[in-house]
Amino acid sequence: MSTLKEILTRRPLAATIRLTVPAGGARPAPPVGPALGQYRLNLMAFCKDFNARTQKYKPDTPMAVTITAFKDNTFEFIVKSPSVTWYLKKAAGIESGSSRPSHVVASSITLKHVYEIAKIKQADPYCQYMSLESISKSIIGTANSMGIKVVKNLD
Repeated sequence: MSTLKEILTRRPLAATIRLTVPAGGARPAPPVGPALGQYRLNLMAFCKDFNARTQKYKPDTPMAVTITAFKDNTFEFIVKSPSVTWYLKKAAGIESGSSRPSHVVASSITLKHVYEIAKIKQADPYCQYMSLESISKSIIGTANSMGIKVVKNLD
């Protein structure tokens, strides 16, 4: 339940924008420019803040960002870590998953890879309160649906 002070200090929303932007690569060009310019948001302020927040990641790492635009032309944004599928493809060393997931194995990864990905994803706001075991099970399910086999150790 919201308090009276929270209700009175809320700013009216204009939109919620979801983008996938490469880490350290936010520029006022598409896809960032048209998406933010439509709501008259400060493009350079977003680009500088986003690039500063994502400088610890390797360049060209796809970062999911949720931008909350307010009617007074201000904004807030949340940067999420790269998707599980991106991490799985990097760990398996493949460009794309299997075209027939349960029939053709595209590659294989170890449980250690799954554990490392789960530790990274646990820092995400969405997975913050989930156990490492449940995140790992979810990652294994994603790997299976991509045609990536999870083994105890690589031979």
